Amino acid sequence: MFSHLGAAAMKKDLTNTTALCRHLGNPQNTFRSVHIAGTNGKGSVSHMLAAVLQTAGYKTGLYTSPHLRDFRERIKVNGVMIEQDFVVSFTEKMKPLIAKLRPSFFEITVAMMFEYFSIQKVDIAVIETGLGGRLDSTNVIVPELSVITNIGMDHMHILGNTLGEIAFEKAGIIKPGVPVVAGEVLPQTESVFAAVAAKNGSLMIQAAQRRFADAYSYDKKMLSVDMVHLPDRNKQTYRLDLPGVYQVKNLITTLAAIDQLRLSGWKIPEQCVQQGMAHVRKLTGLHGRWEIIREQPAVVLDVAHNEDGMKQVVAQLELTDYRRLHIVIGMVKDKEVEKVIQLLPKDAAYYFTKAQIPRAMPEEQLAAIAAAHGLHGHSFSSVQQAVQDALGHAHNDDLILVCGSVFVVGEVNLS
Repeated sequence: MFSHLGAAAMKKDLTNTTALCRHLGNPQNTFRSVHIAGTNGKGSVSHMLAAVLQTAGYKTGLYTSPHLRDFRERIKVNGVMIEQDFVVSFTEKMKPLIAKLRPSFFEITVAMMFEYFSIQKVDIAVIETGLGGRLDSTNVIVPELSVITNIGMDHMHILGNTLGEIAFEKAGIIKPGVPVVAGEVLPQTESVFAAVAAKNGSLMIQAAQRRFADAYSYDKKMLSVDMVHLPDRNKQTYRLDLPGVYQVKNLITTLAAIDQLRLSGWKIPEQCVQQGMAHVRKLTGLHGRWEIIREQPAVVLDVAHNEDGMKQVVAQLELTDYRRLHIVIGMVKDKEVEKVIQLLPKDAAYYFTKAQIPRAMPEEQLAAIAAAHGLHGHSFSSVQQAVQDALGHAHNDDLILVCGSVFVVGEVNLS
């Protein structure tokens, strides 16, 4: 699995996915969809959009990756995970073809998702790419709308070493005649998106040209955002149950996507947008985005794992009140670990650890890199040991942040 092994587990073309889908009768062509790519924010935007579509009364499929604890988190309909029996029976049914094609874990999962959404007769599916876009297994769909949240430096060993090269891979989800919403646009990426959209005859909508956040406030569980709609200067306040301030730009992107879906005939009343945004976690089961799982001391989980993501988390820390900060961190080997470490505060107590996957960087190695940048603490061979030690040293008004990897966050268990 890519999640566990990294690039060695990846198949870099759509041949296997196309063959799997053909074998199943091309179930991906039996339902409508929105396709979402991006370096950061694509998971949050996918869940926000799914929550709103569910609230508007549509039977909504949601495909995201990776999962935190249960494989079935990847494939949901109206927030309910795919049944275990379906996973088992599908895998059994596909075993002869799997033996012949030797597809990746991700390719099989994508085919399973298409088949499930087809059988469930979803009205619409929100489908997040795994990695990149152009050669991602999900890229066999022709969606109603494509969305690219942002471009940052991540997975460079696979996607390219410049923002332009990475943008080209993400822009691979733009289909002929299908509109595309671009969330954050940089000078190095705007021309790439514009060129690919023009080549495909696709309307490109820049979300930031539609709305801006006039003000926002954050309390422990909710984020309140005053959003100005630029064409008419109309102001609307949204309350999100995703309290991370970095969700402001994801909200701007999601609202632009909703605008475009309305133009395509989808009935999405404003009341449903408000209600869906306020209950994203409850409706879709999104976890690990500035998620407060305990008070006194506060324990926050965040899946930030690359430079851009960690910048957002550090900005959030600056807005948060606490006596002392404790950071439990583990990372995977193929990330730009040093760039992430350099962003972290030097006055925190550190607990270096690793997730139980082959791709994880050994905790002692992470601690050594951190020490070279003035970050000091202790090393732990398991996430649970690290979290328990942090709890043992924290006062009631301290903050414990667990971050650095989806897999580290997935191994936290305070029950």
